[in-house]
Amino acid sequence: MTAFDKDQVTRFRFVRCDFAADTGVAQLVYAFDDGPEMTETVTVPGAPFHLDGARAAAVQRALRLLHLIAGVSYYKAAVPAQVAIDSYAIDAATAALVETVYLNGLGEFAYRNGLNLRGRFRLPVEAQAEPAAQPLGLREHALVAIGGGKDSLVSIEALRHAGVAATVTWIGGSQLIRACAERTGLPMLNIGRTLAPELFELNRQGAWNGHIPVTAVNSAIMVLAALAQGVDQVVFSNERSASYGSQIAGTGEVNHQWSKGWAFEKAFGEHVQRHVAADLHYYSLLRPLSELAVARQFARTDYYDAHFSSCNRNFHILGERPVNRWCGVCPKCHFVFLALAPFMPKTRLVRIFGRNLLDDGEQAGGFDALLEFQDHKPFECVGEGRESRAAMATLAARPEWKEDVLVKRFASVIQPTLAADELKLEPQLVIDGEHRIPAALWERLRADFAA
Repeated sequence: MTAFDKDQVTRFRFVRCDFAADTGVAQLVYAFDDGPEMTETVTVPGAPFHLDGARAAAVQRALRLLHLIAGVSYYKAAVPAQVAIDSYAIDAATAALVETVYLNGLGEFAYRNGLNLRGRFRLPVEAQAEPAAQPLGLREHALVAIGGGKDSLVSIEALRHAGVAATVTWIGGSQLIRACAERTGLPMLNIGRTLAPELFELNRQGAWNGHIPVTAVNSAIMVLAALAQGVDQVVFSNERSASYGSQIAGTGEVNHQWSKGWAFEKAFGEHVQRHVAADLHYYSLLRPLSELAVARQFARTDYYDAHFSSCNRNFHILGERPVNRWCGVCPKCHFVFLALAPFMPKTRLVRIFGRNLLDDGEQAGGFDALLEFQDHKPFECVGEGRESRAAMATLAARPEWKEDVLVKRFASVIQPTLAADELKLEPQLVIDGEHRIPAALWERLRADFAA
């Protein structure tokens, strides 16, 4: 393609989108100005899909929502001030949702690149508000997103225990996620997603680059897949802590995982029910739990110890991957180790990671960031600082942990600066807060999570 100069781009175009029921392939097409088209493909297994009039219309609405949300991967390359939709019109409610996703979901991207995106991304509103979506008679079945980490496995086992029929679902070709999915013994759905190759070329030519709200994109993909499959639930595993971002001096809150937070879940889930399909339920099963409460739940069985990994270095699109399932040096490795430590025997945890991360003085800076000690929470999907502080204080009181280098350092250097009532573990384990879990299911799950 011709040379790309992000500063000369004036307009981003949502060119067109289509979904072929006979193949299960969705095409999402974008362009800058009058430049070459960029086509992303999403492939839903199980075709051909026999879509009646009402469900076909709902699939079309879900497809357009996906087209708009997935465009964030491409828009960010130049962040132009003008946006156009070439082949369909949207109403004000859809525009408001998508604009919120771009502004907040690109918060870290904007911060790291020194950009101010407030008020910049505006979609043209050219359609009247559509009538409220109607029920489609979808069958009771859950597509459960699996990411290979502890959270989704907790959700899968909770749904199994509650008697909810489920298919474990993931997007992309990760063999680690596939191994976890196979370990569940449940039906599997591996959705294909291929980014437009032109995007990588733009990056090489100096496009703006950085973090996008991938959970928002994956949510929209799974809503499309659920409608194609004719099922009534899309389930994620985002906990209460995901709503808490990094507190940046002079900037305010920047949330790396905004699209895993409650604000996105509420807005997106309500939009799907009002504007796409009234009986399609999108929710996070773990929303009322903290990260520590999820860790406690995971630690109750060792069934997945040799299969799970939350280390994000395993899931980079490009770049090196660790030889083992845990690199041991990234914020996710640090946090998962710390979160699990209060709830499982030390020997078991060290066996999972292959070493004791809390007995390595060189990792002090990484753990300090988790504790929000002289640093802000990392730009990663990790728990709140107060959770990390409570977990570390708990370990400092236990004989098997208190002599480890970083636990000992916490007790002598950091803990004296903190109020004792901040460091109690029990308040972090309270099951509480807003959620979208269906009421009957929540009643079955609540006692298990609180036990």
